[in-house]
Amino acid sequence: MRHGKKVNHLGRTDSHRKAMLANMATSLVKHKRITTTLAKAKALRKYVEPLITKSKNDTTHSRRTVFAYLKDKEAVTILFREISEKVANRPGGYTRIIKMENRLGDNAEMAFIELVDYNEIYGAKAATEKKATRRRGTSKKKADTTEDAPAESDVTASTEEENKD
Repeated sequence: MRHGKKVNHLGRTDSHRKAMLANMATSLVKHKRITTTLAKAKALRKYVEPLITKSKNDTTHSRRTVFAYLKDKEAVTILFREISEKVANRPGGYTRIIKMENRLGDNAEMAFIELVDYNEIYGAKAATEKKATRRRGTSKKKADTTEDAPAESDVTASTEEENKD
């Protein structure tokens, strides 16, 4: 039975696992996307997402707390300057795991883990879908009537000319 066993030990000691996750989190923050095994990617998601949430509040305390996990000044700076601005209004789910083909050597399940807001491919699709999902027919009718009618500036200019004469 696995009662109360939330942590995947990944076949490593506690200190080795913490160091590995800190290094992987630093790489993810710096490069925005890394390739690793599926199990490590899932463990990394649980490690990184609370740090990104903490980076939304830029205080000395939160910077020190994040630095205790990442152990890299440059990564902490990138996280608090760039990444926290992009995810400011996102309520969670900052990372995406995409499965890849199994590794040739040992047939391990491989995956990308990436920051959601830094993928241009998915971001461009989401922006176009929002525009295309309007269901109101009234906006088209209003647009047609405004094209036929003269603009307000034309009407006011013509009335001013008539008043002068």
